[in-house]
Amino acid sequence: MKRKYFGTDGIRGEYENSIMTNSFSRRLGKAVGQWILESKTNPKVVIGRDTRESGILICRAFAEGLSVAGNLNVVDLGILPTPAVAVYVRNISADLGVVITASHNPAKDNGIKFFDSRGVKLRDSVEVRIEEILETIQKMDAVGRGNLQTSEEGAGAYLNLLQPILQGYSLRGVKIVLDASHGATFKTSTALLNYFDADLIIAGNNPNGRNINEGIGSQHPEHLASLVKSNAAHLGIAHDGDGDRVLFCDENGDVLHGDVLLALLAKHALEVGNLVKNTLVATVQSNLGLDRALEAAGGRLIRTPIGDRYVLNEMLKFGYNLGGESSGHIIYADVNPTGDGLLAALLVLKIMLKAQKPLSELKHCMLLMPQMTGAVQVQQKPALETLPGIQSVLDNLKEEMGTKGRVLLRYSGTEPIIRLLIEGEDVDQVRDWYQTLEYEVKNQLS
Repeated sequence: MKRKYFGTDGIRGEYENSIMTNSFSRRLGKAVGQWILESKTNPKVVIGRDTRESGILICRAFAEGLSVAGNLNVVDLGILPTPAVAVYVRNISADLGVVITASHNPAKDNGIKFFDSRGVKLRDSVEVRIEEILETIQKMDAVGRGNLQTSEEGAGAYLNLLQPILQGYSLRGVKIVLDASHGATFKTSTALLNYFDADLIIAGNNPNGRNINEGIGSQHPEHLASLVKSNAAHLGIAHDGDGDRVLFCDENGDVLHGDVLLALLAKHALEVGNLVKNTLVATVQSNLGLDRALEAAGGRLIRTPIGDRYVLNEMLKFGYNLGGESSGHIIYADVNPTGDGLLAALLVLKIMLKAQKPLSELKHCMLLMPQMTGAVQVQQKPALETLPGIQSVLDNLKEEMGTKGRVLLRYSGTEPIIRLLIEGEDVDQVRDWYQTLEYEVKNQLS
């Protein structure tokens, strides 16, 4: 099911210099409204956003479109992390959650993503249906409608859900650098860590609408690492702009790889008997070392296509409770069935407090395998199985690697490039394998 507007995480683009215009937002609002009215009467829709200055404009335009579609109850939650919107959808039994955000992208970008009544991202088939309706709607100018109810209850509902995770523990004496990326978490994460008496050094908590993710946040770990070292902190925690991912660094300022974070959480869950079916769900991007760490601990790893929505789909289908991506999207479905940076942070802090060990020790829960990645510009994107030269190289590499390596070759869904990934036990061997594959890819596709 090929989609024209929706990507792996909603619709995104530069505000007013791409499809992300106010006019498009109105059309999209009307299309979404018509779609939900196909199956619901008087549906309730909640809308949250990050701190971008374009967010309120898109929110109003989208709400205007909803109002044109028919009788919907629309609630504006204001600035709120993406996972908090998912929580509030379930909390008030809303029919749809809308988040206006471009996540880790710069402030000039914005986007829209959706949650169904379970707080789960929409299925591909639903996005296709919305696009079908959208294509029938002509350009819409402002209609002066779309009155929004407002609510400030979203943050409280979210924090009340997460608070029990550390119940009985105290962070008193634990010095934490918290980087909120001038984004949607600038109040919520601070509030909860303060509740548990953490010694907080706070960065990225002064959003002005134009500084979200600007040299700060999970996309700029060097900033977090520098603050941890200069303040002699025990650890650092950084969010992206909408709070659905998290990044850690230890007391030495060393950044933890996202797969190490997954290994830490999964192995602890195994130890306490809380990893459903002893299974962690990750993507094809995760390091081979994660498979080995879990196998050694009595667990297993299942891989999905890239995108936290596909991780969650696998989790929901088979009842698994823990999954995520190397990028720091962590899903702990027992609490919140979406990527949740603050939730993941609390789980890691709980492990640290129980073990009475610093992250510099806990991070040795897995050994990252040598890996090389890259991208090659392509003119076209023919199916790889139709290219005998590339297939021959892939077959030979897989035979040579056996269980000691891994190869991944995939087209980007949004750019004219093909991505390469090679892993193995020996750095030099990985380099040789990578160069062999890269040569053939360039020969066939560049």
